[in-house]
Amino acid sequence: MDLLRTKSVEQSLSDTEDPDFKLKRNLTALDLTVFGIGVIIGAGIFTLTGKAAQQYAGPAVVFSFVIAAVCCGLAALCYAEFASTVPVSGSAYTFSYATLGELVAWIIGWDLILELMLGASVVAQGWSQYFVNFLDAIGLGWPDAIGPAAESGWGHVNLAAFLLVAVLTALIAVGIKESLRVNLVLVGVKLFIVLFVIVAGLFFVKGGNYTPFVPPSAGSQDASGITQPLFQWIFGFEAQTYGILGIVSGASIVFFAYIGFDVVATTAEEAKNPQKDLPRGIIGSLVICTFLYVAVALVITGMVRYDRIDPNAALATAFQDVGKDGFATLISAGAVAGLTTVVMTLMIGAVRVLFSMSRDGLLPRAFAKTSKRTGTPVTITLTIGTAVALVASLTPIGDLEEMVNIGTLTAFALVSLAVPILRRTRPDLERSFKVPFSPVLPILAAVVCVYLALNLSIETWLRFLIWMALGFAIYFAYGYKHSRVGLADGAPPVDHAAARSGQGHDRTPD
Repeated sequence: MDLLRTKSVEQSLSDTEDPDFKLKRNLTALDLTVFGIGVIIGAGIFTLTGKAAQQYAGPAVVFSFVIAAVCCGLAALCYAEFASTVPVSGSAYTFSYATLGELVAWIIGWDLILELMLGASVVAQGWSQYFVNFLDAIGLGWPDAIGPAAESGWGHVNLAAFLLVAVLTALIAVGIKESLRVNLVLVGVKLFIVLFVIVAGLFFVKGGNYTPFVPPSAGSQDASGITQPLFQWIFGFEAQTYGILGIVSGASIVFFAYIGFDVVATTAEEAKNPQKDLPRGIIGSLVICTFLYVAVALVITGMVRYDRIDPNAALATAFQDVGKDGFATLISAGAVAGLTTVVMTLMIGAVRVLFSMSRDGLLPRAFAKTSKRTGTPVTITLTIGTAVALVASLTPIGDLEEMVNIGTLTAFALVSLAVPILRRTRPDLERSFKVPFSPVLPILAAVVCVYLALNLSIETWLRFLIWMALGFAIYFAYGYKHSRVGLADGAPPVDHAAARSGQGHDRTPD
């Protein structure tokens, strides 16, 4: 049983030309950058900034954001090299298939589906809360029986979240370009609100709130049993409050505000000039978001003393504290627009990953057929949309949001390790973008991702193992037997030189 059989880069590129499974190349570098900003800037900038400042780092949370950005940037460089070398839909799943083998690729694809679908569901629930708050602020309302509820259990219907996902599913099915036109408008609104917060907040900054900029250490965070970080359970080190170690602990928290740039790589097959535009989109979106995060952190900790910040709604309450309630309403409107783009982008990413796995035969290939009219995999889009809508509207899924993080970090680590492997096994491939100082930087990126994953709770790790067990069951029951790579094992080896010159493709049977 060959569980580590690989799919050649040439085969991956060849599959993109199959008329039954072909996506339209419509996206530019600007589209991809906006796409990345759309998913990165979400609930994190509205809530996570305050939580990290109040509980971990104080005003020095700006250093936490910079540390997290550097760590995330290492993984971003690896994604940029892979995406420009193998511009095929599927992101980390496709990259792993070409380097680490089919079983690892399945694990990554299964992780990404968890990350993207669960993330979209969690954010849709968060969106519904901001949406209802905004309606209340402007004098309208939403029935409590069909809206978000703080203590809702299984079976409570959150109609607002359901309708959001339904509308976005229809939009995504129509076409990627049409989806990103709407995304562009909403990202514009979101960026306006964020810049408004920065500029308006400067008028209420008090220098005394920055003293001390690095608060003295106040001991460790309370956590025990299965709620404690795995790292703490193994090594005995506890997350710290304030001080230098508090800044590092804060970086582990705010790291997740950057998650999303990797979704840009899932649209590689739809980029007009993927070799140049994908690295620009991935790195550009990360740089822009880092600047905005640091600026917002400086403003909020300057407006309100760090130990008095509301960790649940830092931006809105900061302006309420200075007598600007109307600004809080505007911020809620920005959050509605901002979280809409996050849900849509995560759903697009989930659709593209599932599309790639189905096209490879690891899941039923009928799923992956694209519409001749829209150029999108409509069946997969409707499947993903239905699942996200039901989870977001009927379950208390917010309790599982750390599952998004563990799936992401696993994918980051394996993609980082795959970069030097592909450099060694396929030095002949054209690389329009290369990670500098390889293999040191890719290995460092993987180590950082593993460390951050170990800072997640034992409870999250147990749930993750259950999800992976389900994935292995599906792979061995269906995927291994129907894999197109497996069915082609008897085919002659690929002539890489001929493939590079355009004279041959190792097409596998359907």
